[in-house]
Amino acid sequence: MNQTLADLLGRQLAAENAHDLEATLATLHPECRFDDFATGQTWHGRAGAAAHYRQWWTTFDVEVQRGPGQRRYWTDDDCYFAEATWHGRHVGRFLGLAPSDRPIVQPFLVAITFRDGLMASERFHYDLAALLRQIGPDPIPALAGLDYRQVA
Repeated sequence: MNQTLADLLGRQLAAENAHDLEATLATLHPECRFDDFATGQTWHGRAGAAAHYRQWWTTFDVEVQRGPGQRRYWTDDDCYFAEATWHGRHVGRFLGLAPSDRPIVQPFLVAITFRDGLMASERFHYDLAALLRQIGPDPIPALAGLDYRQVA
């Protein structure tokens, strides 16, 4: 583990959870890239990253937390993989759904790369259907009839 990069991640997470856009963007490489695989969205550069953060902050007022059993890993080439959870409330329009003011607790996996001592990319993987179930009607009604189904 590269302690300098770990410290950078700590500053980034604190800024992100405080919704401090300027401090968050200061941790990112100017040519950064953000990929949200659930929605198919990709953002480029700091302006793109700002749009990404504004989307999550104004739609879900999220805070990132690591819960019990969630892990993090560093690779030998200084890539970082982490399980974490978004905690928030649906306060803005998302994928055509009006704000419901319902709480969300959404686990995700993120892969982060670095360049020149800054964060170069974040690649998010999460269950979009699970998120949609928390803010509105079940997007896949047939799942309701499955045995052994557990919905948070």
